[in-house]
Amino acid sequence: MKVDVLLGLQWGDEGKGKVVDVLTPKYDLVTRFQGGPNAGHTLEFAGEKYILRSIPSGIFQGGKMNIIGNGVVLDPLLFKQEAEGLAASGHDIRKQLCISKKAHLILPTHRMLDAAYEAAKGDAKIGTTGKGIGPAYTDKVSRNGVRVGDILNNFPEKYAKAKAKHETILRALNYQYDITKLEKEWFEAVDYLKQFALIDSEHVINNLLKEGKTVLAEGAQGTMLDIDFGSYPFVTSSNTICAGACTGLGVAPRRIGEVYGIFKAYCTRVGSGPFPTELFDEVGKAMSTLGHEFGSVTGRARRCGWLDLVALKYAVMINGVTQLIMMKSDVLDSFDTIKACVAYKVNGEITTEFPYEINEGIEPVYEEFAGWKTDMTQMTSEDEFPEEFNAYISFIEEQTGVPVKIVSVGADREQTIIRYEE
Repeated sequence: MKVDVLLGLQWGDEGKGKVVDVLTPKYDLVTRFQGGPNAGHTLEFAGEKYILRSIPSGIFQGGKMNIIGNGVVLDPLLFKQEAEGLAASGHDIRKQLCISKKAHLILPTHRMLDAAYEAAKGDAKIGTTGKGIGPAYTDKVSRNGVRVGDILNNFPEKYAKAKAKHETILRALNYQYDITKLEKEWFEAVDYLKQFALIDSEHVINNLLKEGKTVLAEGAQGTMLDIDFGSYPFVTSSNTICAGACTGLGVAPRRIGEVYGIFKAYCTRVGSGPFPTELFDEVGKAMSTLGHEFGSVTGRARRCGWLDLVALKYAVMINGVTQLIMMKSDVLDSFDTIKACVAYKVNGEITTEFPYEINEGIEPVYEEFAGWKTDMTQMTSEDEFPEEFNAYISFIEEQTGVPVKIVSVGADREQTIIRYEE
């Protein structure tokens, strides 16, 4: 069997959670392979709204097995809050969820380091969520990390050693903090973590594949935030691309099957960093309002702009996308004209290749389309799509060379239309 991968192709917030929830009925196992608790995946169904930060979005599908993989960095306190919130709504996940012992822990001092580093950058700050994710990945790469499996063996000593290193840095940065209350709650959360199955996930996943089980790997953030291929340095601290599923779960490249690439019918971005198609006019404001573009975890307003096909084609190439999934199509229902960026003008030169750096000097080159001016939120079949909308989809397919398999026309799981039905 193969591992199918589902990931974002833009700057995150594409709607991955909803799609995982829609796709999971055909999978035996759903996994998260990278990222930390800044990645809020929002799901809406049966009149309820849920926000998942570290727990895979397959958790709502009747007893399906879910695994938090080794590529994830986990904050026990935020995880406890998330799990208890689900339990309060009737979803006790202790029997469904397993956690890799090789996943790294976010310590209380990682949060302090995150804030201290951002403060030291001043106007050049990255715009992190302050959850300690970057510092946790830094410790992982520098071989100073503390892992989930460490809580089972001599943990106080390992924790104290890591904390002491962090405090030395915080003193050097002259950063004032008090983690007394946070630390107490954090250790209580570590004990709570022990209620879950802590596993050697790479063995479990590969054994399930040998048994013929189907696996879906769920990514966090988006391709343009990848540590290697994103808009560096305004990126996250992990590999958000398809290759990250191999290292974040312990599966071989030949085990990768379908690659579902999710994108919005337009573009958004949270925090700092370049954004070539960003709109500062009434159209951009309308997208934000109609799309409810606020971070599900942070509440931060998202910047909005037209679809960037230069970046999207780059993401399709890097990930080997086999099927595209277009989200929030309904947000554009009321616009007279729809635009899509097909090239960049850089220093007077036109290019369709994503450059080494994207900066303020880039001018997007647009293709224009007639708006469909139709409420699509009640549609249940592609047969109902207006001609103008079909033209927009066809253009995207021609540009990327990949079929748009699924179209979302609303937030609810029912507002999901599968195209090319066999």
